[in-house]
Amino acid sequence: MNPARFIGRILFATSILALPLLAADRPLTIAVVPKGTTHEYWKSIHAGAEKAKLELAQQGVRVNVIWKGPLKEDDRDQQIQVVENFMIRHVSGIVLAPLDSKALVRPVENAEKAKVPVVIIDSGLETDKYVSFVATDNLKGGQMAGEELGKLLGGKGKVILLRYAVGSASTELREKGFLEALAKFPDIKLISSDQYAGPTRETSYQASQNLLRRFGNEVDGIFCPNENSTIGMTMALRDIGRAGGKVKMMGFDAGSQSVEDMKKGDVQGLIVQNPLYMGYKGVMTMVEHLQGKPVEKRIDTGVVLVTKDNMDDPKIKDLLYPPLDKYLK
Repeated sequence: MNPARFIGRILFATSILALPLLAADRPLTIAVVPKGTTHEYWKSIHAGAEKAKLELAQQGVRVNVIWKGPLKEDDRDQQIQVVENFMIRHVSGIVLAPLDSKALVRPVENAEKAKVPVVIIDSGLETDKYVSFVATDNLKGGQMAGEELGKLLGGKGKVILLRYAVGSASTELREKGFLEALAKFPDIKLISSDQYAGPTRETSYQASQNLLRRFGNEVDGIFCPNENSTIGMTMALRDIGRAGGKVKMMGFDAGSQSVEDMKKGDVQGLIVQNPLYMGYKGVMTMVEHLQGKPVEKRIDTGVVLVTKDNMDDPKIKDLLYPPLDKYLK
């Protein structure tokens, strides 16, 4: 054989063998897409994603985390566009909190067809074309809220459920669980359950004011299924002089304002998730999948009832005061 041709074949074969090594040496790019970017809850998700990135770096796995989502939690079109753009860029994987259980189905299924895997976090999606679903047991969380409110009211009284938004699977499950638990108390009457808080504290405050104009003098207990609805309703109760436990208030999530309101006695209980762990586990699960490791299809990140009585417990304090500054520079 011609020596030059023989050497050329060796060099070509060596270059082919080297391609996977070069690809493996490149950092993974994980896009994390929240429902919104303003609430403290999503900042905790972001912090968890960054925590995963740091831990993976210590293990010698290089990961770039891109954090991008809609500003407001009712902007379905913007979230769809974000997911589609990451698919076109062909990132290594997408970790997504879908703000609508139906509207995000097609973008996620298209990403799967394009070989861009997706891990779903926080809120469910009406498809199984994803790697894993990492989230709270939201039905259980709602049931816990209903059971606690029933006890606080001594099994009797009039109750309002202020819903969050149509199409949000996580909060719809909380609302369902709450109503299931409340049905165990035959002497509790539900006087309103068809109003929605909307995506911000301001929209929640307005919806709460409207409700309390109608029912403010007769309501005994209220449940709100997320951070902004809880804060908006508490503000409205203070406006009419019915905070401080006059109306028993149950909320969801551990935003700093809600925690402060619980300290003051304006909120009697919060159903608290672990969003930092959710963001962390979402990224970790995606990386494990990309490494060819088996992952669970459903991962429960836990939920607890927090009241004034247990909020100083060290494990609870970690949930109420997540170390955001440690991970978000």
